[in-house]
Amino acid sequence: MTADGPPDVLPPLHLPRGTRWLLAGAVLLLVAAVVVDLVTGPGTTLSPVLAVAPMLAGATTRKARRPLVTGAIATALVAVLEAVNGRLPSSVHLAALVTVVAATLVSAGNVVLVAARERELFAVRTVAEAAQRALLRPPPEHLGPLRVAVRYVAAAAEARIGGDLYEAADGPQGVRVLLGDVQGHGLPAVETAADVLGVFREAARTEPDLGRLAERLDAALAGRPENDRFVTAVLLEVDGPGGRPGFVNCGHPHPLLRRAGGVTELVPPEHAPPLGLLDLLGGHYRVGSFDPGPGDLLLLYTDGVSEARNGAGRFFPVAERLAAITAGNPEDVLDALLEEVRAWVGDAGLADDAALLALRWER
Repeated sequence: MTADGPPDVLPPLHLPRGTRWLLAGAVLLLVAAVVVDLVTGPGTTLSPVLAVAPMLAGATTRKARRPLVTGAIATALVAVLEAVNGRLPSSVHLAALVTVVAATLVSAGNVVLVAARERELFAVRTVAEAAQRALLRPPPEHLGPLRVAVRYVAAAAEARIGGDLYEAADGPQGVRVLLGDVQGHGLPAVETAADVLGVFREAARTEPDLGRLAERLDAALAGRPENDRFVTAVLLEVDGPGGRPGFVNCGHPHPLLRRAGGVTELVPPEHAPPLGLLDLLGGHYRVGSFDPGPGDLLLLYTDGVSEARNGAGRFFPVAERLAAITAGNPEDVLDALLEEVRAWVGDAGLADDAALLALRWER
């Protein structure tokens, strides 16, 4: 990326297979038209179709030189066909020549414009990636007794970042983990995620009670000047003051605990509202507990995974697929799950961002 503008170097241009076949078919038709023109004699001409040539060249490149060179070749072919078809009025040949030159200039200009816009988009994506690295920091591979892995997939590949959030840190109160999903999309959702993560990173080190930590996150959201967004979240505590691992579920999909090939949901003691809605809906953030052992794996995920639909409209069966995965370490488990999610949704792609965080007890 240059100091005063978007990056000069773009990723290689990759055309889908279907597009390549269509362009190849158009080139064959163009060659056939020239051959027919040469064979049919001096009374007819198909030279105007040569205006397609620079347009086809412009569709396969980000540089204006290719359509310009192709246009020059097409212009030369128009001159050749003019000599072959001497019986036709000069106005016909002139019209073909003007058409080819105009198509060449338009195609070259379009290539320059598209390349400039792609550079702008590439710059935005680069900034988004930097923002994601700053906002969603990769957790350490090992935290206390845990081995940790995380994956984040934006529904829109151009966005690279959305409203899903996660954090895992080891501090005076033990290992604290957060995974959440901001209501809504776009920059407002990213801003809300940044606020939640900022409060969590400070409060997770100082607040001894996990339920109180959830209340502080709720109060921070409720106190925002524009309080129009809420966050579903799961908070987890390991090796904390209470000894046993604990969790708080704030209106989020239940975590899944895989043990000896079986998968169970961690259901909270009582249902609680998402962060930011406690005052409106009432209730409390009560801490639930569980007893993991060495080799157990806990999966936290957002609804971009559980609400992924196949062609028949069925939701992705997270618990069923997690139980069927034989991989042991969290990285392989998440990679296998994402591969199955992508196969499940097919060409339709994900409808929402997806974040997954896996924790495996090593001792």
